[in-house]
Amino acid sequence: MDGDDEALEEAFSEPMEFGTAGMRGVMGPGIHDMNVYTVRQATEGLARFMDTLDDTTKQRGVAISFDSRYHSREFAHQAALVLGEHHIPSFVFDDIRPTPELSFTVRQLHTYAGIMITASHNPKQYNGYKIYGPDGGQMPPKESDLITKYVRSVTDLFSIKAADIHDMRDKGIISIIGEDVDEKYLADVKTVTINQKLVDQVGSTMTLVYSPLHGTGKIIGRRALSNAGFHNFRMVPQQAIADPEFPTTPFPNPEFAQTFDLAIELGKKIDADLLVATDPDADRLGAAVRQPDGEYALLTGNQIASLLLNYILEAHKQAGTLPANGAIVKSIVSTELATKIAASYNIETINVLTGFKFIAEQIKNFEENKKHTFLFGFEESYGYLIKPFVRDKDAIQSTVLLAEVAAYYKEQGKTLYDGIQELYKKYGYFAEKTTSMEFDGVDGPEQMAQLMDKFRQDTPKEFAGDKVVVLEDFEKQTETNDKGETKSTGLPVSNVLKYLLADGSWICVRPSGTEPKVKFYVGTNGETEDEANQKLDQFEAALTHFIQES
Repeated sequence: MDGDDEALEEAFSEPMEFGTAGMRGVMGPGIHDMNVYTVRQATEGLARFMDTLDDTTKQRGVAISFDSRYHSREFAHQAALVLGEHHIPSFVFDDIRPTPELSFTVRQLHTYAGIMITASHNPKQYNGYKIYGPDGGQMPPKESDLITKYVRSVTDLFSIKAADIHDMRDKGIISIIGEDVDEKYLADVKTVTINQKLVDQVGSTMTLVYSPLHGTGKIIGRRALSNAGFHNFRMVPQQAIADPEFPTTPFPNPEFAQTFDLAIELGKKIDADLLVATDPDADRLGAAVRQPDGEYALLTGNQIASLLLNYILEAHKQAGTLPANGAIVKSIVSTELATKIAASYNIETINVLTGFKFIAEQIKNFEENKKHTFLFGFEESYGYLIKPFVRDKDAIQSTVLLAEVAAYYKEQGKTLYDGIQELYKKYGYFAEKTTSMEFDGVDGPEQMAQLMDKFRQDTPKEFAGDKVVVLEDFEKQTETNDKGETKSTGLPVSNVLKYLLADGSWICVRPSGTEPKVKFYVGTNGETEDEANQKLDQFEAALTHFIQES
């Protein structure tokens, strides 16, 4: 960086943001990037917070897992050493494991916290650090805020002490875990299957292609499919290698079509019914299905969620096990098709802010107040949870159940593509799209703030001629209709704006919590697919016009 003043300023002017989801950034030197020193700083903050707890709680310790990225193993072990200096036990996986298994491990071992070293679906230059709470969900806001306070109190990154690994082993305050936890996690994943008879009959004739996109899914995914009864599947060989370069896909995100190129190539060779890909930490799931012409069509996260939900509810109905107080939980930017499907089964839909921790929070509430029974949770960004033995999105669970849903349609001579078309014909055509604007560099945060201010100060009254009938401002926690009547959103404070339009469409604007970008979500519906998609284009153009106005 010598001589590169801009790079130096970006690396050292502002510390890496540590929030409720932990931290994520490019690996490199400086207080603004992911490196050994910022990982130690974050762990020192967690350790100082745990020092304030009673000794019994503190001694429950911390579970630690990591993905296949550069430095992930190193960061995980450095975290354990910092905890060891505070005499806090740690339970560290022997090798890469998925994020949902880390969530499961916190619950299984009853640790007080969990650390997951991952940058999820980001490019290879990134890594990240996520903290989980006692229930296996991401650390609740109250505790997270306290941890952030302690992290910020660590001003000298070079004075953080780390214990000696051999001394920790001698004292028994670090344990290496692996297959012992895998077996228990896989046993619970096996319970995700709803109709084992169907799987036994159709699963053996159905052909699947699975890609872990060079990540942690290779450890657990194939075993989960085999345990469920899906033996006729092939791994994409080039992507079944845990390679931190992600050589076959620069953006290892299963919502991107390019990640499926190799899976499609293999799928065509073996006439596969379903192609599935999980991101490097195996919390997100994408899928593609064969169409009548032999080509493969990618399903969106909203479509996958709708198919899973419809199958879950119909299976419960047929079995007579649909609870009267059943509920699904989804983010405010996810499809309203799910709301319609749930309502047709008299199941309540609860909307929460973006972030799976809010879905986990609702599950915990359900367990405590008994008002609802959790049936399904999802976010449009390809994250789903079937059963709450995990408290984060779980692509391993979802892979197993989606394969079962594919078997359900195959038994009828149909595909998942046919399945989503049937849902559209029954409930109307729904279309959603997410776009974003990136704001890199030192001035990025300020530019993002200015854009959000523009939406608040020059509040749009319409988009593409469609009137805004309700404005939800989650920073002010207000919901205001076109008559000026205001009520509370009932949700936590968050820098998010959502516009509900007269025709049932909606538009949402929010800064990303993990990347320097502002995200724009649009959801529409229509009597035909073309009508719904045409509205998407019109609203996207209207957003661009509003942003570019001086």
